[in-house]
Parts: sequence; structure tokens; C-alpha cells
Amino acid sequence: MVDTVNSLATRLHEVLVELLTKGPAVAGTRGLHDVVARATALGPDGAWLAAAGRASLGELACVQGQVEQAILHFEAAVSDGFNDCVALHIDAVRPLHRDPRFQALYRRIRITQADLDEFFWLHQEMQIMSRDAQQAAVDNMGRLDTGVSLLPQAPMPTREPNTPGVLITRIDLAAAQTALQQAVIKAEFQRSSGNTSLSLIDDTWDYPRARHDAWHADELDSRRLQAAAARAFVERPGANTMIIPCPPLGSITYPG
Repeated sequence: MVDTVNSLATRLHEVLVELLTKGPAVAGTRGLHDVVARATALGPDGAWLAAAGRASLGELACVQGQVEQAILHFEAAVSDGFNDCVALHIDAVRPLHRDPRFQALYRRIRITQADLDEFFWLHQEMQIMSRDAQQAAVDNMGRLDTGVSLLPQAPMPTREPNTPGVLITRIDLAAAQTALQQAVIKAEFQRSSGNTSLSLIDDTWDYPRARHDAWHADELDSRRLQAAAARAFVERPGANTMIIPCPPLGSITYPG
């Protein structure tokens, strides 16, 4: 099968979901290296996908304390178009801020204000989705009904980005959404199937309580769906689309 930008973007999404659900110790980094190699072979059209793979490898290297590898990966990512300066302010990457080599590569990054706005939204949405998944686990604990609640997701921005680096973080968000959704669905099916089994064999099953739980869950699901829709990204009127340097290193507060 001949690689295309779309097919490799899909593959990158799959690799990131596997890393998020299984962890690098199990999933490994072979998939990311494979995406980088195949994207590089596509030439300029695949540069942003190579940058995406390199940036993910850089973040993993930071988590594992591999400073030299992290800087090499981030240098290559920036050369291929990575410009998510917000991502470079996560806790795992902040120790690199003291390294002159990292400072130099950061100064090479260019962005627009419009793209920066979206970067902040994308990372904020990752945090919100994580909190929503945690809250859903609490809300669904002890439910006696057999329904299954999904995790609503805010729609992905559809604006044409000024720089291809935005496409990288959109894939990061999509992968986070998929991984969290899978975790929620797995827990929900386990709870639902367990309740189904108990309802068939236990004469003391509390059916009124189960009906109440189903009604309450439907109400919560409706609220979450409305909240997700309301979080849709809205481009700020008049946001500058001129290519400019990123905000100074260390000046960005990562969305909480």
C-alpha cells in the first residue's frame, strides 16, 4: 500500500492511542519511528507528520529523563514545522528550558496569534476531557441500570490553520479523545454486563433503583453533551495571522 498524508495521519492517531492506553513500556516507540520514516519519504507534504512523530518522541524522552535524545527529537521536529509552543511548557518539558540548545531551537519557532489561540484551546480541551472522564467514573460508580454512557467530545476546529503545526496538535487531541473514550466505554460495558447478569439471577434486584439510576444517567449525559458542544472552538475576530516569533520561553502557563 502506498503511503499518503491521510493514511499516515490515521496511522499516527493509532500509534498515539496505543501509547496512551498501554503506555510506552508496553507499546514502545517503534510506531512513532515508523511514522517518521514513512512521512519523511513523502517529502515536503509529509514534513508535518514527521514533525509530529519527532515531537512525541521528544516528550517521551523527557518523561524518561533522556535529555540528549529529547533535544535531538525536538530540534528535528522544529525543522519539520513543529511550532506548538504551548506543548513545550508542559511539566515534563520544563526542565529543558535551562538548556541553551533548547533555548536556541525554541527561538526558531514561528507562529500566528490565530494559531496560538487554537493551540491553547486544544490543550485546554485535553485537560477538560481528562477531568470529564474521571468525573464520569465517579458518577457511574454503583449504578444499577444496564445503560452505557459515552464521553461527549467537543467538535474539532475546522478553520484553515496558518501553520501546519496546528494539525499535529489536532491529532494529539483526537488521540486523547479516543483513548479516554475507550477507557470509559470499557468500564461502562463491564458495569452494564455485570448488572445484566445480576438482574437475571438475583430476585432481590432493585428495579426501582435501576430505573432511577438510568434516568439520572440520561440527565448527566445530556448535560455533558451540551457542555461539549458549547466548548466548540470559536476563532477570535481579528486574530492576527502574521507569522511572528512565539511568546518568550517560560512565559506560557500550560492550561490547567
